[in-house]
Amino acid sequence: MSGEITEAIARLTPGEPEALKRLFEASYDELKRLAHSRLWAANLKQDFATESLLHESYLRLVNQKSLAIPDRQHYFAYASKVMRSIILDTVREANAERRGGGEAALTLNTEIAGLTPQSNDVEAIDDALKDLHKVSPDLAALVEMKFFGGMTEPEISEILGVSERTVRREWEKARAALLVLLENE
Repeated sequence: MSGEITEAIARLTPGEPEALKRLFEASYDELKRLAHSRLWAANLKQDFATESLLHESYLRLVNQKSLAIPDRQHYFAYASKVMRSIILDTVREANAERRGGGEAALTLNTEIAGLTPQSNDVEAIDDALKDLHKVSPDLAALVEMKFFGGMTEPEISEILGVSERTVRREWEKARAALLVLLENE
């Protein structure tokens, strides 16, 4: 599976939807798992079907004219960001409809949940992640993969090409940084 994805990425040509379609097909199972994890993390599984998130992500990816994906890490990180964006758009739209634009808190069933009372809001976590990205893009990418993407330490280790111990150490740094950022929100 991994080799098939790597090969599809190597054949990817910006602006060629067929190449992206082949990549999407090769990575469908992994992307489906990623979409499922994202919905569970945002506690939206009952409101949004995994396949809907996956296919909306595909449509957004196909519409990117100058999408350059050098490797698996970048591909899954980008797909994860697209899914996060779709979830945030869905949450914002639902909040606008229900509350006239107000923000409703959503419980997150993840490792960051429960660290601080402010961490229950998807948008607050998104804002904190954007702030973390300004300080450390690598830590932000790790949060994307683990927190939003639901990837395991071995999966992240393989994608990043580092040891699982390094992933655990970096995760602790990222968690601590997010705690500080969430408390400052």
